[in-house]
Amino acid sequence: MASGFTNTVTTNNHITAAGSDWYWTVCSVMTVSAFGFMIHSFFKPRSQRLFHYLNATVCVVAAVAYFAMGSNLGWTAIEVEWLRSDAQVHGNLRQIFYVRYIDWFITTPLIVAQLLLTAGLPTPTILYTLVMTEVVVINGLVGALVKSSYKWGMFHLQFSHQSRTRRTNSDGTGFFTFGAVAFFFIAFTILYDGRAYARVLGADVLRIVNILAVWTTLLWTVYPIIWGVSEGGNIIPPDSEAVSYGILDLLTKPVFGAVLIWGLRTVDLERLGIHTIDNNPRVRGAATAPKTEKDAEAAAATNGVSAPAADPTPETAV
Repeated sequence: MASGFTNTVTTNNHITAAGSDWYWTVCSVMTVSAFGFMIHSFFKPRSQRLFHYLNATVCVVAAVAYFAMGSNLGWTAIEVEWLRSDAQVHGNLRQIFYVRYIDWFITTPLIVAQLLLTAGLPTPTILYTLVMTEVVVINGLVGALVKSSYKWGMFHLQFSHQSRTRRTNSDGTGFFTFGAVAFFFIAFTILYDGRAYARVLGADVLRIVNILAVWTTLLWTVYPIIWGVSEGGNIIPPDSEAVSYGILDLLTKPVFGAVLIWGLRTVDLERLGIHTIDNNPRVRGAATAPKTEKDAEAAAATNGVSAPAADPTPETAV
């Protein structure tokens, strides 16, 4: 049964050299994309670089994860729930890359945050939605690491998908209910609240929010399908799993980031309610910090703001 693939445990249902090569390919694209976002940020004032930094971070984290998977690291073997006769998935111990979920745990909230920040949603709504994304990823990981039909309960909590569960007791129903609330809350926030708030910010912002909200939500609905036929149902081989997840990650990370930055190329972030102050005098175009009280008063007068009265000193006190 063993095949020589060992990483504390042994698996007989794992990626091949072709799967590893694909992981390296995605790692390379993520790395180049991260450098691209960072280089492009230098053409923007520091106060306008938030989305460049976030997208670069997403791609860097993804590159590290794909580096690990391409190196055949960051995985464990889990006994499959269903044995298959197909020679490509006949093994009873399937290779599960938990490092993929570490990637998603960090990057998925950053992607959601960019969408909601662009739409101008209130901070409490953004924070709560980010927590829901963590619920999605954590339960996907737990489900992948479980052999029994309980994994479908975890899967329900993640994506509200109950059709393949074999449990008939109340556990499945509870997971389904929690999953429906979590998943539909995220979808509702992105597709309805996000678009409603973006409409106030202008047609250009609404256009990019519409494109990316629909784009991201549709692609995210494919992830649970891939999960169900790979880690969940052991139907497709790990190489096919690698290709499927890799394509989805490329579309929802570097492609998402490129479209977002292109769409906001003429939009000042202050329009979105994102205010960043940069008083570093070494930055071209940034205001020089006042050195004396008189300089501060002069700067305040220039901006039409009355400078605060100075505290009496021994020289000026009466």
